Amino acid sequence: MIRTADRLHTVEEYYFSRKLREVRQLMAEGKPIINMGIGSPDLAPSDEVIASLQESVKEAGAHQYQSYQGLPEFRESIARFYQEKFGVTADPTSEILPLMGSKEGIMHISMAFLNDGDEVLIPNPGYPTYSAVTKLVGAKPRLYSLKEEDGWFPDLERMEQDDLEKVKLMWVGYPHMPTGATATQEQLTTLVAFAQRNDILLVNDNPYSFVLSQNPISLLSIPEAGSVALELNSLSKTFNMAGWRVGMVLGNAQHIQAILKVKSNMDSGMFYGIQKGAIVALKSGKEWFERLDKIYGARRTLMFEVADLLGCEYDKNAVGMFVWCKLPAGSPDAESFIDDLLYKKDIFVAPGTIFGSNGEGYIRLSLCVKEEKIKEAINRLKL
Repeated sequence: MIRTADRLHTVEEYYFSRKLREVRQLMAEGKPIINMGIGSPDLAPSDEVIASLQESVKEAGAHQYQSYQGLPEFRESIARFYQEKFGVTADPTSEILPLMGSKEGIMHISMAFLNDGDEVLIPNPGYPTYSAVTKLVGAKPRLYSLKEEDGWFPDLERMEQDDLEKVKLMWVGYPHMPTGATATQEQLTTLVAFAQRNDILLVNDNPYSFVLSQNPISLLSIPEAGSVALELNSLSKTFNMAGWRVGMVLGNAQHIQAILKVKSNMDSGMFYGIQKGAIVALKSGKEWFERLDKIYGARRTLMFEVADLLGCEYDKNAVGMFVWCKLPAGSPDAESFIDDLLYKKDIFVAPGTIFGSNGEGYIRLSLCVKEEKIKEAINRLKL
């Protein structure tokens, strides 16, 4: 019998991979499931983006291997986007690296900077992939607590009371997933100073900046962040291109070169047509963002009604494509609550516990659901 690698014993199958099999089975049995659990945009990219992809596949060289660093035009479009939207200047030749989605970047960054036994600061609650990848590369997750009463921002003074000598990297993500909390420029400045004092590489995962957010901000806009920080971003949420698998990482040239060493051994470049479509997407005007917010805003208003019917509390000022809901007092644990909802009302939502122990007592509702489906869920809950 062929044995699997020991590293597989450190992680479990991704929750949504496992749970969605159950949901699909229920649907196959004829259950009218309304899926409010997944943050996969159901909207399409702009017509211009799709047309660019269609036209590009006829161009000479479109089907050959592409540069590991992406098309120069693509990197230049990322640089312009960051300058226009965040006021961040980045050299497209050395400080920007396109990625096949930011999830790829999490692995590449971890492989580039972590050794066996290094410790990684990971938000609780937060994106489960941070912890899984940390374990897969032989490093040690070290969870830091985020709490509602603190605005879902870490208590950095408390963290520095502990020994941070083995900590090599810290994951943050503002706007925060899953809570939708934002961070001010002052808070981000304290994060940069914390990383500098403790010689920690700070990585901000920033894919939700333009979903129901009026004041997008980048960690790299903080003075001196370039010496200790990287930022991941993605076209998945902002431009409805989740399945295209296109994102980017920005940082100083030394850090980007380290990531490129890993990436160049893991793939053979991003498909030409996807890059051409991404270039067009990044040139989108304010009308695109306004249209997106109008759609998500209408959905969020309806989703607040869902939360009200469930007896939940929520923050109306949170941003992103989710509504993070605190369960009413006396509720069962989060996973039991969502299973009860699934089997009694045929509605699937995400339990907060998949994002960490501090997610207990919370559920997450996705706005990637058409209005008519949300209204149908509201009617079910009223019965």
